[in-house]
Amino acid sequence: MIDSEVSTPVRLPPPLRGRVGERGMPHDEVPQFQRTRAKRLRREMTRAETLLLRYLKADRLAGSAFRRQTPMGNYIADFVAHSCKLIVELDGESHDFEERIQHDERRDAWFGSRGYRVLRFTNDDVMKNLEGVVLSILEAAEQAAPLSLTLPRKGEGNPSSDASLTDDKSGASPGVEEA
Repeated sequence: MIDSEVSTPVRLPPPLRGRVGERGMPHDEVPQFQRTRAKRLRREMTRAETLLLRYLKADRLAGSAFRRQTPMGNYIADFVAHSCKLIVELDGESHDFEERIQHDERRDAWFGSRGYRVLRFTNDDVMKNLEGVVLSILEAAEQAAPLSLTLPRKGEGNPSSDASLTDDKSGASPGVEEA
């Protein structure tokens, strides 16, 4: 017999972050002026940024996709890979002044407080030693790459740990009596 009563629909909790239909990583709200500034910086990239971007985009270093000129809080990261929490900053000549160095230290501390590691290179480093810069970024991305959350298929686990789950040679699990 089929129950003719109408069941009450189950209400699902709201998502933790973001809105329905939004794409991308969940993030803090970014002021409109920061978004506008980031767009302008994307259009007006330095020669070193353009050169490095070719490698970061093409190779997907250690499986990490880098985004450029990404607003984060009150700052704009030159290149960021959210998947491995890595930020790459390229510094021009203006970063040699004490005031700018202090600003960069505060900025790096803010990124670090959110779990991001910051790598800094000068534009000159990129122009004269691109391969070395890319290798440094690759090593950092590999170290920070998240562990796979995929479970092994049945029977493909660690055989030595499977053996420790049995009491005896019969293969019975501990505390389980056979019928």
